[in-house]
Amino acid sequence: MTSPKPEISLHGSRLDGIDLLRGLAIFFVLMNHVNMRLLIAKMPYAHGLPPQLTNSLVWNGQYGVQIFFAVSGFLITSVSLRRWQALPRVSLRGFYLMRFARIAPLLLLLLLILSVFHFAGLKDFVVSEKTGGLARALLAAITFHVNVLEAHHGYLPGSWDILWSLSVEEMFYLFFPVVSRLFGRGKPLLLILAGFVVLGPLARTILAHGNEVWREYSYLGSMDAIALGCLTALATARYRFSRATLRIFVLIGLVLLIFILGFSIQTEKFALQRTGLDMTILAFGACMMIVAAAQTNWKSPLLFRPLLQLGQRSYEIYLTHMFIVFVLFHFFLAAGKPVHAIPFLFLGVTIVAALLGEIVARVYSEPLNRMIRSHWSAKPQRAS
Repeated sequence: MTSPKPEISLHGSRLDGIDLLRGLAIFFVLMNHVNMRLLIAKMPYAHGLPPQLTNSLVWNGQYGVQIFFAVSGFLITSVSLRRWQALPRVSLRGFYLMRFARIAPLLLLLLLILSVFHFAGLKDFVVSEKTGGLARALLAAITFHVNVLEAHHGYLPGSWDILWSLSVEEMFYLFFPVVSRLFGRGKPLLLILAGFVVLGPLARTILAHGNEVWREYSYLGSMDAIALGCLTALATARYRFSRATLRIFVLIGLVLLIFILGFSIQTEKFALQRTGLDMTILAFGACMMIVAAAQTNWKSPLLFRPLLQLGQRSYEIYLTHMFIVFVLFHFFLAAGKPVHAIPFLFLGVTIVAALLGEIVARVYSEPLNRMIRSHWSAKPQRAS
């Protein structure tokens, strides 16, 4: 049961349930990128382990990014509603400043460091001429089409490759305030967002035309999760759900998340991956959890505190974690690739990446975020 609730239900404080989702997402990304280094080094470390256990622990990186997208769509829409009261009233200048202050400082610093490492000839950071060279990679990163570049010319080095998701996200938000102002009254915006949801599975399958990179990295193939997040924010702001309904949402969300993340072999049997529906189902499950988190202000037990902290610094960890992956992996290689040390490699990357993300957030990205918004008379908000 629901009742009309015109006012916005999400307040300015952090929501533990949402931070936990982001923590889970960044954990899967970290596990996946360590796993990829081990596979490149031809380390068959998973032999003897149950295949589903291995899949769930180290092959869910793409699913983790999909969760990020769903959370991002919810938060951006919620912040916009709270700030401007209605989407047709969104300020273009204010919205773009909000995104610039949050995204640009760390992104530009990352690109500067990557450029220095490229010119220094560090193997893990050199952009080959095959993929267009450094200038082409910088252009793609700044204009948010790293995904397009990789689909046409192959994968960039790891620290560049992760920017594909930022390309998708920021391209969506480039048009979001304009579309909100033009179509935010009534049903047109809802229909546009629903269209993105419908197109998502098609973009991951039929519209990918057999290009494996585009299947995973395309704009439309990832925007269904962002659109679902936006729709979730609109529903949460409009309606107040009863406790019983929220419990049902949590149950549905948990079942869908556990099924997609924990039973990926079964999803293959049900053709969910082949049809591209697995990603949409995962995003829908995440959104069910988001509604409950937003309307109950659920507080995480201490047991989940490490995951919560990962989620609170997920952007900083995401952009910087490959440095840690490369450094610790080279230590692992120098030690002779001891198999018994692999669990400590995974753990070490997680801990050190979390510490680096915390330092970067406190010392650099958050102060600059506040300074930019203060200088341009934009009230600070946590938007991603």
